Amino acid sequence: MRKELIVALRVTALTLVLTGLVYPLVTTGLAELLFPYRAGGSFVSDEHGRVVGSELIGQGFSAPGYFHPRPSAAGKDGWDPTGSTGTNLGPTSKKLRDSTADALLKLKKENPSAQGLPPVELVTSSGSGLDPHLSPAGALWQVPRVAQARHVSEERVRTLVQSQIERRDFLVLGESRVNVLNLNLALDRQFGSPDRTGTSATRVP
Repeated sequence: MRKELIVALRVTALTLVLTGLVYPLVTTGLAELLFPYRAGGSFVSDEHGRVVGSELIGQGFSAPGYFHPRPSAAGKDGWDPTGSTGTNLGPTSKKLRDSTADALLKLKKENPSAQGLPPVELVTSSGSGLDPHLSPAGALWQVPRVAQARHVSEERVRTLVQSQIERRDFLVLGESRVNVLNLNLALDRQFGSPDRTGTSATRVP
């Protein structure tokens, strides 16, 4: 019994060292060496070099001169990275229908020049509440509002959106998408920063 106990303790200690120390250190070191940007959190900086967010975590934008992301149910006011979650409401939920209808009315009020109904992603939150992407259609639908707020032509804004479209990974994985933070930073680089009235006080740009 004593011999078996000693063997078990040795195996346990070796396993803890290999899986709890060696493996994490090796994988972290390789990630830092091979993919330093991704391993470091995919942080994004503005034209002044200030870190304004991560490509991997969405944030809220409310000013008319910026593209708006999907609604968020993460945290009390949305976009809380410490409270990532969806609404957990099913398709038969009256609360979901009501919130979607309210979001649709708000979108139409904020985007009076937009053509047609908005893509469904603009009135429903993602499962994480922190989705950093929109579909190209979700971004292009907002072009009239953004162009008007920035006093530039819709065609110039549309061209910028198209330049920011990320294609499927390896041509087959996922769907085409637009990173909202990167798109809004590109807007500022090309057209300058608009009046920030109406932006979330804790969000950048």
